[in-house]
Amino acid sequence: MANRNQDFTTGPIGKGMLTFAAPFLLSNILQALYGAVDMWVVGNYSAADAAARTAILSGVNIGSQITHMVAMAVSGLTVSGTVLVGQYIGAKKPKDASETVGTMFSMLGIAAIVLTVVMSLLSAPLLRLLNTPAESFAHAQQYLIICLIGTIFIFGYNAISSIQRGMGDSVRPLYFVAIACAINVVLDLWFVKGLGMGAAGAAWATVIAQAVSFLIAAMYLARSRFVFDFRLRSFRIVKEKMKLMIKLGIPSSVQSIIVNISFLVMSAVVNTIGGVVASAAVGIVGKFNSFAILPAVAMSNSVSAYAAQNIGAGRHDRARKCLNVGIAIALSISVVILIAVQLFPETIIGFFDSNADTIRDGVAYIRTFSIEYLFIPILFCINGLIMGAGHTFLTLISGAISSLFLRIPVAIIFGSVLKWGLPGVGLAGPAATLCGVCIAAWFLLSGRWLKDKTGIRRDDAVG
Repeated sequence: MANRNQDFTTGPIGKGMLTFAAPFLLSNILQALYGAVDMWVVGNYSAADAAARTAILSGVNIGSQITHMVAMAVSGLTVSGTVLVGQYIGAKKPKDASETVGTMFSMLGIAAIVLTVVMSLLSAPLLRLLNTPAESFAHAQQYLIICLIGTIFIFGYNAISSIQRGMGDSVRPLYFVAIACAINVVLDLWFVKGLGMGAAGAAWATVIAQAVSFLIAAMYLARSRFVFDFRLRSFRIVKEKMKLMIKLGIPSSVQSIIVNISFLVMSAVVNTIGGVVASAAVGIVGKFNSFAILPAVAMSNSVSAYAAQNIGAGRHDRARKCLNVGIAIALSISVVILIAVQLFPETIIGFFDSNADTIRDGVAYIRTFSIEYLFIPILFCINGLIMGAGHTFLTLISGAISSLFLRIPVAIIFGSVLKWGLPGVGLAGPAATLCGVCIAAWFLLSGRWLKDKTGIRRDDAVG
């Protein structure tokens, strides 16, 4: 396989961003299939009785939300890895890039072990805190514990993907995730439909698929011209790189945790309002949403990778131009998705679960929640530029304000206090995202993103 690393500091911006974003988008679509296939197989084949299927579906939804929060707890390390590797590559400093990769892998390995043990011990209290319906509790705990076993593989794969994005390579991650997705689909059908393993089957399918994907990626990259050699001696923490990664990564991790906690609060409100049926319905919308936002995620990562390399090369003007291209592309796609959701909500929910009550609750929720698709492309792309510039603290402030002062209060007030039910909870999404857009736009227009946060600069860079 040829070297796929790209230099984003030269060449046409629009064409280059689309070339980078397309395979990354496909990778994310395939990765989102992990959760979607779990939900689809469980919703259709986990039990003969419709009520039993709905209970398992609810358990998988709640368990996956907590495992996602665990992944987000260390997301700052992968985000900082993308930024630092990208800036070092742009600055023509491969040795520093390699040391950053070794430091990131070592820190993630330690974090994976600690989080797996701690979260396993806290699984039952967490599920009770979320008002998990009694019918779903055992399924949710089973799914959660098994997925936690695979935490180290999830962290490892995400680390490899973030490093490759920083180097301008979005093609090879597509190959690796395609293998994992195929394994996940086969195992889901075998474990859940064939062996009747329910939520546990869906969890084991995901863990095994992630493990195989990570190991194949690591073995291949160890034999290729990758920035890191995967030798045991290279897995070490370089103090200077660790400090820089923590400086950039902690704000992003805290922001991700706060955002995910706000979604867990929304889940608790939903569980209180509508019980197991509402929980399953909102879980389905969540899985669909993981697909709907992918174009914005792909363009955001494209903007971030472009910005990191160009800022490392001293090309801030070029970094700013890529933002405009990213927003235009992502927003045009998101508008089409929003129209489709508003026209065919029953079809979307019914694909995952034919239960009439689940479809009713899912439609009520998705009609208001999907308004968020108008704002997500703008927020994600601006944040991509800001993150590429190393200003991760701004995303913490934005995420905290949006989540704590809008998403959670709106969900509680409109969903529970005013008794609007699921449509009221759904309004929390667009309200929080619009707030984030306002904060990010202010930071962008103020010119504060131009301030150097990493000290990484190509020796011959000018301006």
